[in-house]
Amino acid sequence: MTAADTASIGLAHGWYALSLLHGRIESHLERALQSGHDLSAREYSLLDVLSHQHSGEGGHLRMNQVADAVVLSQSATTRLVTRLEDRGLLSRYLCVTDRRGIYTDVTPAGLALLAEARPTHDAALREALDQASADPRLAPFVTTVETVDAAGAFGQS
Repeated sequence: MTAADTASIGLAHGWYALSLLHGRIESHLERALQSGHDLSAREYSLLDVLSHQHSGEGGHLRMNQVADAVVLSQSATTRLVTRLEDRGLLSRYLCVTDRRGIYTDVTPAGLALLAEARPTHDAALREALDQASADPRLAPFVTTVETVDAAGAFGQS
């Protein structure tokens, strides 16, 4: 086995461990949010992302930006927005400066559900990370997740 082969195997193992951590966290969040609030993890994520919009310059996200933020295709994001709109949690409207642009806002009912679900989400995330930290394959990734400055890394305020 060459040094390049060994490096490739190491990269693959790291990627598998990261994928495993992601899967465990998402499954844990999914169960907690579904049972407590009838929300999927993706729905929660979408509501959370959209709740940070503001009326200032660049404060509203276009659908492609929303898709990037929730790590879904644009068509999957549109379907997700439609589902939440049908539930009265989101509303869509045309951009006043560009009639081709469509924006999405969280409704008061959506904001209330998000506020209600946030402690469940945060507790489930903490539980999932605590469980994963006991696995030596995942512990370094847990440490990284715990030390990332999300506001600095992702430009949110």
